[in-house]
Amino acid sequence: MKKILTTIFIAAVSLINAQNLKLIVNNYSTTFDFHGTLSAHNFGGGCYPYVTTNSPAMVVVPADANMNNGNELVYANFKDQYVNSLYPNASWLVQLSAATPVVRAWNHASIAPGGVISANTKWSSSQFQMYYAGTSTPEPSFSGLIGEPQDPCTGASSNISTPYGDVEWFNITTGNVDYSYLQIY
Repeated sequence: MKKILTTIFIAAVSLINAQNLKLIVNNYSTTFDFHGTLSAHNFGGGCYPYVTTNSPAMVVVPADANMNNGNELVYANFKDQYVNSLYPNASWLVQLSAATPVVRAWNHASIAPGGVISANTKWSSSQFQMYYAGTSTPEPSFSGLIGEPQDPCTGASSNISTPYGDVEWFNITTGNVDYSYLQIY
């Protein structure tokens, strides 16, 4: 009986998260390129599984030099982003516990929609550094850990304001899809 209840509980949690969510990074800055890791994890207990970008480790979303209403990165999920995103990630680092992470290719079954990892994670945060557009010169005062306001695991702020620009993280739910937005102004 205990095994049956555990199985039902895991299935219910999986259905709740099921990576039926999207991550959208909008860079409206005309001065700075966004360089950052993108992470997701389980909010339900222990913060694992934990998934973060690997190849490239730092995703780059260029400045909106032409003021065209921002440059946008959209990740529908860990797998489909590789084919559909302007800034694809070829592999992910996956941690099931505090042990050393393993690398998973973008098309690995465990991170595909409905896979055990994707079903138990939610977009959570980004460790970022802003660089002057088109250069390898960082602006040291425009960086930080930004993330989900209700995240019990990272302690990330949902708003960062500097003299160089602002960054915010917020969520919108429409229908049965959760959208996590990271916006740079």
